[in-house]
This record gives sequence, structure tokens and C-alpha cells, in this order.
Amino acid sequence: MTSGVRAAGPQGPAARLWAHRGSLRILVRRDLAVKYQQSVLGYFWSLIEPLGMGAIYWFVFGVLYSGDTSRHLGQAAGSYPLFLITGIFAWMWTSSALSEATNALTGQARLITTMNVPRQVFPIGRITGRFAEYAAGLPILAAIAVAYAVRGEVRPGWSVLALPLAVAVQAVLLVGLALLLSALNVLMRDIERFMRLVIRVLFYATPIIYPLSLVRESTLPGWVKAAYELNPLVGIFQLHHAVWYPDQFPDARLLATTVAVSVLVLAAGWWAFRRLEPAVLKEL
Repeated sequence: MTSGVRAAGPQGPAARLWAHRGSLRILVRRDLAVKYQQSVLGYFWSLIEPLGMGAIYWFVFGVLYSGDTSRHLGQAAGSYPLFLITGIFAWMWTSSALSEATNALTGQARLITTMNVPRQVFPIGRITGRFAEYAAGLPILAAIAVAYAVRGEVRPGWSVLALPLAVAVQAVLLVGLALLLSALNVLMRDIERFMRLVIRVLFYATPIIYPLSLVRESTLPGWVKAAYELNPLVGIFQLHHAVWYPDQFPDARLLATTVAVSVLVLAAGWWAFRRLEPAVLKEL
């Protein structure tokens, strides 16, 4: 214990955070245990909700509007449920992580003021916990993909390597947003309510249940399309879809924009958290 504290002294904030990774694991386990302790189905809820959403959107866009949907899906036209579930599983990580990270500091004030760990651990713990739920659903997603592969409707190959890239870029973006939003929410409690609206808007402003080509081929003004693709989630969800559909892999410009904006958000979130930390601790 003594050596751990001594080693953390001269280290930078990132190194201190890494030195306290054990505390992060404990917080994530506690968070998951508390979340599901009085639930009969427990972790299965992390699978039931996205599968239920996928079934609803498949009925609307895959059955009622199947003709319009198929014209833009290309390679994914015959396996639209897989396209949907891929996007929705990744979206559940995004939406729940942002919702819970926003109140990561206000909801754990006592722990924050008593534990001797970097305060970044608390919002990052929420992102990690929600990633664990996303990872729990990957075997289900893989099983659906195998079923379509047997039928010859998807042909995954080297494109599966897009998954670790998608997860890495998404984690960078979410950590940056979590640090920024959690600190701001302590000082301005309206942030939490505002984010509920933003999350709803982002769901439809991101190619989750529809392909990016639908936007690119639309009659929207060019500047609207350009602004749309500045949303880093656009490139991230293209990477998720590209795991099973190589033709969905983002082009070089979109990929570079996605990575650059995600890294910029992480840097801005980390800087803002450090600058606001004294005021946040005073408010807590």
C-alpha cells in the first residue's frame, strides 16, 4: 500500500490513473453488482433491451418499409436484422455510458471525497461498466452473424478486425465526453437533463438503423451532409457495421475525421476535468 502511494506521487495524471487500475476494477464490479442486485434476470437485461429494440426497428423498416430500406442497404439487404443488432448493441453502450457518466460524480460524492484515487476513475468506471455489458452481448451478435454466414448472406473475413478499432475509438470518445460531462454536471445540474435530449437526437443523427448511403444520396444541402459526418459516432458505427459488411467500412476521410475528433474530445475532456476539479470538489 505504501509503495503504491509513493509511486503515484511524482507521476503524471495518466500514470496515476493506471496505478489505480485496481480501484477502477473494484468500482466497476460494485457498479454492476448494485445495478442488478434486485433484478431477477440480472445481466440478461443488457441483452433483452437491445434485442427488443432491434425487433421493433426490424418490423418498421424491414417489414413495413422493406422496399425503401433494401434499396440503400446494399450488401446488408438480406441480413437487415444483423445490421440492426450490430448498431443497437454498440448504441446501448454509448447511450447508457453517457447517461450514467454524466452523474458519476454527483451520484458518488461520498466516495469521491473519501477515496484517495484520481477522480477520473469515477466517470471512466461508468464507461468501463457499460462496456462490460456490451461485451456480454458479443457472443449473441456473433451467433446471429454465423447464422447469416451459413445462409451465405454475410461473408465476414478480415473485416472482423474493424471491431477492435471501433471499440478503441468509441472508448476514446466516450471517456472524453464522460470526463467533460461529469464535471460540468456538478456545477450545472441542467447538463443531465440536457443530455437526455441530446442522446435521443444522436440516435437518429447516426447511421445505426439506416445506412450512411441514405444520407449521402439524399437531397440535403452539401453543408448539412458535411456537418453530419463531423459527428464521430458516424465513423464509429460504420466501423461496427463493417465487421460483417466490408462495403460499410468508412473511407479514408471519414475515418481520419472520426479518429481526430475522438482524440480531440478526449484531450478537451481531460483538460476540462483537471481545470474544473477544484471547483467540483468544493461543490461536492
